[in-house]
Amino acid sequence: MGSTLAALNQAPAADFVSALGAVFGHAPWVAEAAAAQRPFPTVGALFAAMGGAVHGASDARRLALLAGHPEIAGRTARSGDIAPDPIAEQASVGLDRLSDAEYARFEALNASYREKFGFPFILCIERHGRASLLRTFAARLACVPDAERSTAEAEVMRIAAIRLNALVDGGGGLPTTGRISTHVLDTVRGRPAAGVALELVEFVSPTETAIVARATTNADGRTDLPLIHGRPVPVATYELRFWLGDHFRRVGPSLDLDLPEPPFLDVVPLRFGVGDPEAHYHVPLVATPWSYQTYRGS
Repeated sequence: MGSTLAALNQAPAADFVSALGAVFGHAPWVAEAAAAQRPFPTVGALFAAMGGAVHGASDARRLALLAGHPEIAGRTARSGDIAPDPIAEQASVGLDRLSDAEYARFEALNASYREKFGFPFILCIERHGRASLLRTFAARLACVPDAERSTAEAEVMRIAAIRLNALVDGGGGLPTTGRISTHVLDTVRGRPAAGVALELVEFVSPTETAIVARATTNADGRTDLPLIHGRPVPVATYELRFWLGDHFRRVGPSLDLDLPEPPFLDVVPLRFGVGDPEAHYHVPLVATPWSYQTYRGS
């Protein structure tokens, strides 16, 4: 966290604006307007004041706020000639590691979008995997201008909420994070399965996956930390892979199980989709050496 809410409430106006001026990109006037409304009891109240400043601004100023956003995977982003926050945000979904063909696709989409709407395509990309990002980009190109401008302004608010939560430590934070968690239950022994290796992968494209996390279950059959936490869970298709065969190789002798080699179930995949980035997706594995099931838990 950069600052506490209590400290920001007491800070000189110039220091307040310096700390929060980049929350809405190149628009420090948003923080200036909020500074005059202090003190704020919660981070949520601070964000409401900043959002109110945007909604109450002139049409020209609001349009300039949209126009000041960098293009997604555009030339300035690729050269690093943009602010640190959008650089990090675009890198978080791998937009700094695209192929030439992928960059060309984004350039074509960016050009078509700007020609139609007059400002760059804006999306809170931390809430999307790359496949979802491209689907959303193409879908929004078909929108009518008035509706699309409202959507773009809503995305500006999502981006700002995540940035503010990262900068300010205080009560009443904003709901900007989700989780993916799991646990493994060994129903042969009727207890949690400890020591099961697993990994979470994201389907980036029809032919590409990316490893998000690797972990091993603890004595409770859970991972010590959620596999994704402290940030939005990008909209994407995921797969949890469990090395179940190794687990039953270890415990089988103590249970007098006559297990074949190779095992009937070795690496068990559970594929699932995430459509709500701020939700908790608990995806457990309930298994024997010959069968398994899952469900959306809590």
